[in-house]
Amino acid sequence: MTDGRRKVALITGGGTGVGAASAHALAARGFDVAINYSRSASEAETTVGTVRDAGAQAIAMQGSVADDADCRRLVADTLSRFGRLDALVNSAGATQFAALDDLEVQNAEDFQRVYAVNLIGPYQMMRAAADPLRASGAGAVVNVSSIAGVNGNGSSIAYIASKGALNTLTLTMARLLAPKVRVNTVLPGLLDTRWLEAGLGSEAFAKVKESFAAQSVLDDICTADDVADAIAFLVCDARKMTGQLMPVDAGFLLGRGAKVSK
Repeated sequence: MTDGRRKVALITGGGTGVGAASAHALAARGFDVAINYSRSASEAETTVGTVRDAGAQAIAMQGSVADDADCRRLVADTLSRFGRLDALVNSAGATQFAALDDLEVQNAEDFQRVYAVNLIGPYQMMRAAADPLRASGAGAVVNVSSIAGVNGNGSSIAYIASKGALNTLTLTMARLLAPKVRVNTVLPGLLDTRWLEAGLGSEAFAKVKESFAAQSVLDDICTADDVADAIAFLVCDARKMTGQLMPVDAGFLLGRGAKVSK
């Protein structure tokens, strides 16, 4: 059981990428963390080890957010281990890399598979965690979406649509869980992560990174740590923010615009 002084965060998809970075960021802000993973057992255990080395308590828990029974078990196991739950980070995600100009490449089953993780999973996790988050007195949820859900461009049509739906779900849940629980969402742009490089291939990924940086106001792309910093802010500092969709994209959505010469 926790000693009552440290808060507790449950992070789905916490073994790698944004989830793992969020575990470290929240541990540095005084949280113990429960790290959920679906397949990345070794990576999750590595993240647990590094979080513990930093002075926080941490556990790894296998489960699929697409399975409601798993979602309820993850929350129950977190409460059993730590005795409380103060923050939920829905970082688990799925996609299928598919050309947007081929309307035959994805079928209903593809959509259902992506939606099960990217939309239904966060809903099931928020539902399972609602009561302990309310009991926290300062509960916070941060969903990890994507700028794809805003600008309609991304790795596949199913992925884009699922993130747009997650953005809308954020607004609904922010109303339903208020005033005791805040619900916000981060919208990462292109991220320099192993997952995306594996999906696109190294050569294509290098070209995409260059293109995104060239179109971004800050002339760069973001890392998992950049997104984790925003998540930690929304959990720990943004006491009067709820129902907000926060881009973390180096200014890609803003765009460079037209330059005015004197």
